[in-house]
Amino acid sequence: MKILIVEDEARIARRLERMTHDYFGPQLASLSSCESLPTALHALTTAAPDLLLLDLNLNGQDGFDLLKSVAAGAFHTIIISAYTDKAITAFAYGVLDFVPKPFTEERLAQAFARLTAATPARKPESALQFLAVKKQGSLSLIDIKDIRYIKGAGIYAELHLQNGKKELHDKSLEKLAQLLPGSFKRIHKSYLVPIAQAEKIIVQEGSSYQLLLKNGELIPIGRSRYKELRSKMG
Repeated sequence: MKILIVEDEARIARRLERMTHDYFGPQLASLSSCESLPTALHALTTAAPDLLLLDLNLNGQDGFDLLKSVAAGAFHTIIISAYTDKAITAFAYGVLDFVPKPFTEERLAQAFARLTAATPARKPESALQFLAVKKQGSLSLIDIKDIRYIKGAGIYAELHLQNGKKELHDKSLEKLAQLLPGSFKRIHKSYLVPIAQAEKIIVQEGSSYQLLLKNGELIPIGRSRYKELRSKMG
């Protein structure tokens, strides 16, 4: 686990470092801190971490400027800030959690636990509004309502859209599953589907299953996920 802390108050940065060490222990491969946006951006672009811990007020600079520029990154972000009125906007940009200041060790541990939870607690359905993808050196925001399904592509994920287009996201399918609302179901090791796009389950010979989408497309259903999906679809 490689973690980057972006925090301009040295006392809080040291506290975060101590709590992070205590929580991850030998799993922690590297831990570094930055106190300004330029140094943080340089660190993120030269050696991306697995997790970014980001304050939103950095010596008067807006941490959202950094968040927006790296929203399509492969790593997760946890916001640690006193500006709780910005939580909804932060979740809209796909952060894993928002920890209000002042924070306790227990609350920070709760945020860390979301990284490894097999079935992480979902945020409200309205929280994540779009996914950011890199396109020709800039960011493009994809409304999650426009997603037909998501297919795993190694360390990346393919967003298959309602208009028939595909966009490549830098986050893996596993990381997107941690961020997306509960309306997205993992129906196969390689597929995430918003349940609203499902038409019906097709049972084939040999106890194999496929999901018929409303546009007529068929995608596989994992045997271990069939019963849960069937119960969700009634």
